[in-house]
Amino acid sequence: MSTHLIDAAHTTPKRRWFTLNTTLWILQVIGGFFFAGSGFGKVLLYDNALYASAPKAVAWYAAVPQSLIVFIGIVEVLGGIGLILPAMTRVMPKLTPLAGYGLALTMVLAAGFHALRGEWALIPANIILGGIAAFIALGRWNRRPIEAAPLTTAGIVKSAAVIVLMALLVFAPTWYTMTNAQF
Repeated sequence: MSTHLIDAAHTTPKRRWFTLNTTLWILQVIGGFFFAGSGFGKVLLYDNALYASAPKAVAWYAAVPQSLIVFIGIVEVLGGIGLILPAMTRVMPKLTPLAGYGLALTMVLAAGFHALRGEWALIPANIILGGIAAFIALGRWNRRPIEAAPLTTAGIVKSAAVIVLMALLVFAPTWYTMTNAQF
């Protein structure tokens, strides 16, 4: 018998830490927090004073109605939360890939909008963010789907922790910056 076969028979397989599932979870959390934060900044533009000064910081805001910016913000906040919570709680986990597809579509539309305006420097970010959202969607739909399960107390606690972290790390700083900084 060869040494290779003997060695293979007497070793236990090593568990890989960096798997597709791990990669998807990392991207879901980072993408979820990013989209939720970016969207929350747009939602705050419902305030007329903030909306009036916003084009000084972001030029394309001047070309879009206030209601559309707020709508895009709501879509991004819900999409960001949707990347994380349904999969984490296992309650309606198919919402996670749907959130990814929705965010990818939003980024495709944003890239098209910026191309029409000649804002070429903004398009790579749209492509990268859309690609990440599409990767999550495809990964959670086909490759590593998450099975549905009943909501548990642990799921509620985890969801509450994610929402609190988003509020502290994303929503509060965004609100503070937008309401206290001069554009």
